Amino acid sequence: MAEENYYDVLGVSKDASEADIKHAYRRLAAKYHPDVNHAPGAEEKFKKINEAYDVLSDSQKRAQYDQFGSAGPQAGAGQGFGGFGNGGFSSQGFGGASGFDDIFSQFFGGGGSRRPNPTAPRQGRDLQYAMTLKFMDAIFGKTTTIKYDRDEQCKTCHGTGAKTGKSASTCKRCGGSGVIVTVRRTPLGNMQTQTTCPECNGTGKVIKAADQCPTCHGSGHVHAKHELEVKVPAGVDDGQQMRLEGQGDAGENGGPAGDLYIVFRVTPSRDFRRDGTTIYVDRDISFAQAALGDEIKVKTVHGDVDLKVPAGTQSETNFRLRGKGVPYLNGKGTGDEHVTVHVKTPKNLNKRQREAMMAFAAASGEDVKGVKKSVLDKLKDAFEDR
Repeated sequence: MAEENYYDVLGVSKDASEADIKHAYRRLAAKYHPDVNHAPGAEEKFKKINEAYDVLSDSQKRAQYDQFGSAGPQAGAGQGFGGFGNGGFSSQGFGGASGFDDIFSQFFGGGGSRRPNPTAPRQGRDLQYAMTLKFMDAIFGKTTTIKYDRDEQCKTCHGTGAKTGKSASTCKRCGGSGVIVTVRRTPLGNMQTQTTCPECNGTGKVIKAADQCPTCHGSGHVHAKHELEVKVPAGVDDGQQMRLEGQGDAGENGGPAGDLYIVFRVTPSRDFRRDGTTIYVDRDISFAQAALGDEIKVKTVHGDVDLKVPAGTQSETNFRLRGKGVPYLNGKGTGDEHVTVHVKTPKNLNKRQREAMMAFAAASGEDVKGVKKSVLDKLKDAFEDR
């Protein structure tokens, strides 16, 4: 089976910018996250989205993918090197030794590949918060205060990680690059690998133990409980989410904080069913109300209203109450409520009710087997004599 194209997975073109790729990833990840989407196949889709973003968000991986596809350089090697002398390899096929080295440079991350600047500003992590709402609060909105843990900038050192008057110095082990580069000679040429510097943990900077901030111990961040007032808009539904910019973890090296995604969980109602902006209600009526007509009270999310039931209404008839449903999220208009009436048959009749029903059957000319023949005949004769 052919591998699904990573650009197609994220729904972007091959010349999409980094910002376009990031935007597409956030939108799709929020839609298919297993905590939000429980549909069959959603989790597998979420994994594929992450796999595609992991490749396309990294300039080097993306370049390799554009050249070799999802199989990676190994697939390219099997195709590109086949049919040459010296065991299948030849520098002539790549324009000399320098071309051969360039190919291995692409394969193993060496040569002129550009590494990200470890001291460049980086955005903090996005966070997710699950908020449970009562049925009516989701319809009309509410303002509430939430508490959650996040990484915040240390207020003592203002994110520097150092004591007042002290500062970080360039890591001597990696020279400020944040990575340790190792080159090994192989029969195929130089093979280069790189690992995160264990001295500075990839930051390119180190702070002496004696100079570290006593509050954050050199990290520049503290893990703290955060309180936030959230205004839940009217009309939110179960599974929907709201993004609060800059309310996630603190950024690195002066970068912006991540975002907070609030996922709503709405508890069901005993009286109403909801589908988007439409409310559904069931209402029982008697045979007499259905046959003769009546005006009944009906519950809506906006309060009780009067509903006119015309004479001759059949069971399962649906009535539409305009504007008695859920407000639209954009604030323009309100959905409707649908009321379905059910004509209920009484299980036990008292004497007067039974006589009345027998009289009704007789007047209708019905031969009801549950009624004694002589009694029904007398009633029929009485109606025929009139």
